[in-house]
Amino acid sequence: MTVEVRGLDVALDGRPVLRGVSLSVPAGSWTAVIGPNGAGKSTLLRAVLGLRRGDGAISVAGADLRSLKPRERARLVAYAPQSPNLPAGMTVFDYTLLGRSPYIPHLGREGSADRAVVRDVLARLDLTGFAARPLDHLSGGERQRVVLARALAQQTPVLLLDEPTTALDIGHQQQVMELIDALRLADGLTVVTTIHDLTLAGQYADALVLLAGGRVAAAGTPAEVLTRDTVAEHFEATVSVTPGPGGRPVLSLERP
Repeated sequence: MTVEVRGLDVALDGRPVLRGVSLSVPAGSWTAVIGPNGAGKSTLLRAVLGLRRGDGAISVAGADLRSLKPRERARLVAYAPQSPNLPAGMTVFDYTLLGRSPYIPHLGREGSADRAVVRDVLARLDLTGFAARPLDHLSGGERQRVVLARALAQQTPVLLLDEPTTALDIGHQQQVMELIDALRLADGLTVVTTIHDLTLAGQYADALVLLAGGRVAAAGTPAEVLTRDTVAEHFEATVSVTPGPGGRPVLSLERP
């Protein structure tokens, strides 16, 4: 489903964080939101979810997200935060089962169909063997997959991921990005991620949106956005940009 954001303004404690932000994410595509620290990337995702108030229009497949009740919204958009609260002692299965909350009646309990969804998700993410393991007994890469599992258990057409490769080594970063891409293609998901690593963003996303100072500074294909001049202007870094597989840009630091 297409995600549309138009003229979004968000202020925190009276301080403008997002100013007139607009973007369009076609159904089944992957858009990565990039930008320097403090640019408003995470705030943008939280605003789409309704966790941050602001002015502007936000819609999924033409439906105004702000007019929907929280449970209705949670059936359209799932979210994996950068620093999730992982309750110590809770098992991987029970944590993933929390993703079924939008479908469980108030004061009700999960049913066999909900548990079947969780078993399927864990199998797809190669986590079946971890189902009974407590969350605090997982490695960083395993925790990232479990957080993704909970989001996938919501069975939404839109997936928002805030820095899904944070604190992972290069091998686990690649594994997580490959997994997200495979799931997107298999299920036709619309994916929006924030991400710090510009080369990873360029290698996997269909489109990039560069935020700077709370505004959209650039938007387009990875090759259009990740230029030497743009990176120098907004990240204060000197890089060389060379075409990688499929012509996607690969960035390498250069000494100034």
